[in-house]
Amino acid sequence: MVVEGFLLFDWYYLDSKARSFVCPKWLNIAVVAVPFIAMPYYLVLSRDRLQRARSLLVCLGFTALCVLAAVAGAVVTRYADTEYVVWAQRNHITRKLAFWQQAFAKPVEERIGSAPPELVNYLELDNIKEGLPNKPRSVILAPDFFSDVRDAFADIPAPVRRLLAQKLAGIYFVEDLGGSGFTEQIYEGSKPVAGFIVLDASVLQSRIANSWATWKENTPFRGSPDFKLNATIEEASQDNRKQAIQYILLHELGHVLSIGGGFNPNWDTPPNELTTPTSYPYFQLSWVISKDTNRYVTVFDQSFPQRKDVVYYFGARLPAAAMGDTYEALERTNFSTLYAVTNPNDDFAEAFVSYVHTVLMGKPFEITIYTGGKISKVYKSCWTEERCAAKRKILEHLLNLG
Repeated sequence: MVVEGFLLFDWYYLDSKARSFVCPKWLNIAVVAVPFIAMPYYLVLSRDRLQRARSLLVCLGFTALCVLAAVAGAVVTRYADTEYVVWAQRNHITRKLAFWQQAFAKPVEERIGSAPPELVNYLELDNIKEGLPNKPRSVILAPDFFSDVRDAFADIPAPVRRLLAQKLAGIYFVEDLGGSGFTEQIYEGSKPVAGFIVLDASVLQSRIANSWATWKENTPFRGSPDFKLNATIEEASQDNRKQAIQYILLHELGHVLSIGGGFNPNWDTPPNELTTPTSYPYFQLSWVISKDTNRYVTVFDQSFPQRKDVVYYFGARLPAAAMGDTYEALERTNFSTLYAVTNPNDDFAEAFVSYVHTVLMGKPFEITIYTGGKISKVYKSCWTEERCAAKRKILEHLLNLG
């Protein structure tokens, strides 16, 4: 654009000298500031009637070329930026095991704190790739909040914590993440071997367990005064921030423990590049690949039409009136929660948190749907039901529960 501006003014200067046309100062300035207005005006003033039409047509053609050049430049730049972000994220230092050696040298319960600058940079790249406007930044945790996080982690059952020593690089906090939690894989060479968790402190600081769960489980449905959904994940006496943090943390820990476990395909692998889907024991219980859409779909999709419209957090697609039918259909599948139907990796993480929370820790999980102020549907944990028996067996094997 700078070169274009110089060339245009140079031509204007030489042309006016050749024609002995005295240019007013304001026109000199206008040719630089608003050339697509000033240049046609100059051509009209400096040429006779026969030359004007030809000169204006040439000017119009030049203008069109400038616009095309700008559009082409924007397209190329956008493509290059996108490709760079993908490359930079894939090769980022935080995805390499060597970066986390100091973290792994600490006891697992001490790998909790504010996100380091390198991790914040990785999250920025991820948000750009996903098209999220959020700008993550590191945060210093308030003492009472940090205490809740430490206590929430300490109360996690021992079979889970034992598995984390070699898998969890740490739990790190930011603000303006763009969601409650985030988990990413860490590679040794080309092999995923561990993971790190990022949580948004600003989201978690003001949430208590049941209100957070109720908010989350309502996000797939458009609001209506005639239908209401309540979620219960804690008894009233334990309905506090610490328990909300623990439930969210357990979901993310499920992602970490799935890394390298062979339960599901690597979440970095596109469906069309997956050559042996039947080699993943957990995956094949519920999922197949749609060749037409290059997406993971469930084996229950024909009898569960609502499944394709289940979207959490952003852009509810299901009407509130579909709450009851959606949970009725869910009970005819082997998914532990509604969030589990969104993709294979969240299926595993939701099964993990649901099993640990309700079976190992003996806590409640209940979805209650009200229609016209009356209870119309109650959905509970599936782990004592035959429909979830195969997934329960895989989780118990993972946790060495015999």
